[in-house]
Amino acid sequence: MHGANLTPAVPVPAYQVPHRLVMGDHVTDQDYEALPESSPLFIHLVAGAMAGIVEHSVMYPFDSIKTRMQVIHPSPQAVYTGVTQAISQISHTEGLRTLWRGVNSVILGAGPSHALYFATYEYIKDLVGGNAGNGSHPLASGLGGACATVVSDAVMNPFDVIKQRMQVHGSTHRNILQCAVRVFRTEGLGAFYVSYPTTLAMTIPFQSIQFACYESCRNFLNPEGLYDPKTHIIAGAAAGAFAAAATTPLDVMRTLLQTRGDSTDPRLKQTRGMVDAAKIIYERRGLAGFWKGVQPRIISHMPSTALSWVTYEYFKWYIAKNDASQKA
Repeated sequence: MHGANLTPAVPVPAYQVPHRLVMGDHVTDQDYEALPESSPLFIHLVAGAMAGIVEHSVMYPFDSIKTRMQVIHPSPQAVYTGVTQAISQISHTEGLRTLWRGVNSVILGAGPSHALYFATYEYIKDLVGGNAGNGSHPLASGLGGACATVVSDAVMNPFDVIKQRMQVHGSTHRNILQCAVRVFRTEGLGAFYVSYPTTLAMTIPFQSIQFACYESCRNFLNPEGLYDPKTHIIAGAAAGAFAAAATTPLDVMRTLLQTRGDSTDPRLKQTRGMVDAAKIIYERRGLAGFWKGVQPRIISHMPSTALSWVTYEYFKWYIAKNDASQKA
């Protein structure tokens, strides 16, 4: 969910479903979705950054398991039959803390990338009329999500490479700085972006599906547009699960590209891009190989996407409520 100065302030649409904010003993109608006119762009940046950090850090262990399941030809000690078995095996043989290796990388990257992600989403969505009227605008939401992904992934991709290098079984990287320096010295700057086209090929449909599904579910569950955390959680979880399952094959390709440098297999080490990665996966594992890690991927994306959206919506609501209080 992610630094050009897109615009000095987020434009406020002329028409939108009013969101009722309870303040003291009275209720006022306030448009919290677009935020008040006095809210500059950095409000979306802060809300998005907080949402991204919460989303990635809370469910990180499941992401680690997903990465290990997707690695081709892992060591015998890193073969897992399921999420529960993986947690048990890793905790007994390597220690539970192993599941958190590399988390600092995503925390550092998630803040700025998600800040740009949500700010770009709000800007593009409003630009194409996604905030106009009282109905749902899944196409505008999808376009906003796609544009937001291009911007945020450019920032996040290097951090994601470092994260996965530290997640794999037997990783010798001591910390994220040492990992980054080693990758740069041995493989060059291109190693941090070799997976970027694949990442975009995965995350653009992922985010488009997620945003469109979220907006549709939210409007279906809460047609009056009231601030309702339960609605944001349910809609976010459903959107995350559906988008995660649909894009798992591309995620498997990305994992291969991002961990190729640490592989001892010459063929894997020389993987050139998305098409080459797909050929290798099919040759080594067949069609089933494209669905490795789908279970932990769904498990991690359901709550993480729900947390991301409910955090983001809360910050927008809180800021709008304070603005309304000051004007009362």
